[in-house]
Amino acid sequence: MSDEFQDSAERLFSTHMDRHLPRAADAGSWPQPLWDAVEKAGYTAALLPEDAGGYGLSVAEAFRLLRVAAAYAAPIPLAETMLAGWLIAKAGLEVQPGVLTVAPVRRADRVSLAREGKAWRLSGTARRVPWGRNAAAIAVIAEGPDGPMLATVPAESFSTEGGSNLAGEPRDTVIFDGLAVAGRAPLSSEALHAAGATLRTAQIAGALARVLSLCLSYVQTRVQFGRPIGKFQAIQHNLAVVAGQVAAAGAAADMAAEAFASGPEPVAAGAAKARAGEAAGIAAGLAHQAHGAIGFTREYELQVLTRRLWSWRDEFGNEAAWNAVIGRAALHAGAPGLWSMITAV
Repeated sequence: MSDEFQDSAERLFSTHMDRHLPRAADAGSWPQPLWDAVEKAGYTAALLPEDAGGYGLSVAEAFRLLRVAAAYAAPIPLAETMLAGWLIAKAGLEVQPGVLTVAPVRRADRVSLAREGKAWRLSGTARRVPWGRNAAAIAVIAEGPDGPMLATVPAESFSTEGGSNLAGEPRDTVIFDGLAVAGRAPLSSEALHAAGATLRTAQIAGALARVLSLCLSYVQTRVQFGRPIGKFQAIQHNLAVVAGQVAAAGAAADMAAEAFASGPEPVAAGAAKARAGEAAGIAAGLAHQAHGAIGFTREYELQVLTRRLWSWRDEFGNEAAWNAVIGRAALHAGAPGLWSMITAV
């Protein structure tokens, strides 16, 4: 992301975000002014090619936008809308404005398309769909008569049952039983899972960078035994570990962007997500140790970020799931291909 574009994103989120907004979103309030500002700025089209309404940004630039939004804990489906729009454009279908999301996000869920005259009817259930209740349309990878297809499903063709993750973000059960516009799928459902993992990796990296900033500020101002707690060796050691994990997550997010641009490539995407998830667990725990009880209070920003880190760590595959994928790929490569696989990642 160019410095000018990143500065613009920082200004937008700093203007429209305050500490009360995530709390209101937890209670079910939709942040319409923030969403309107993000959509007007064109951020939802960051992944789209120019001929589909995009701005010619690279994948790396689009992912850095997600890192900025995550650092502010913006309670909007920017990542999901970007991914859904990218899928729809790749399938050669028209990308509509408004909130978009993707399904299925769980490997066990299956949705199917069948001909109904000249139209397509989508049926099935997808669970834990991000922001399903708010979506104007959902991009669905479905099983068609001749293989995977991409269906654009308007809100009138599905119903939702509410749910949420630890961060209070909507994670809904979506029941499909209606007509949809369909085209050839640009990805398999497995590749969709990898694509989602790359976006969550970018979000984890952004949120972790803000967690480190909060920690550094707090330990320099919190005084104990007559001096700032940041002067104590144990605190310094823990913050050094947090900084290392933030750096690792940032590198993982850069690798995830490369993996996305390549297809996305599942092994590289999985390695990035697994490493970012590990960093989230370690850094969040140490950040709360440094802050003590205040870090858990609703009035303080830290818990808003760490609840997202713990949620995003599990979504689109946790470390165990992706390490299993990497292990199977290593076994498949065998001794002759193992080094090539490692260096490719």
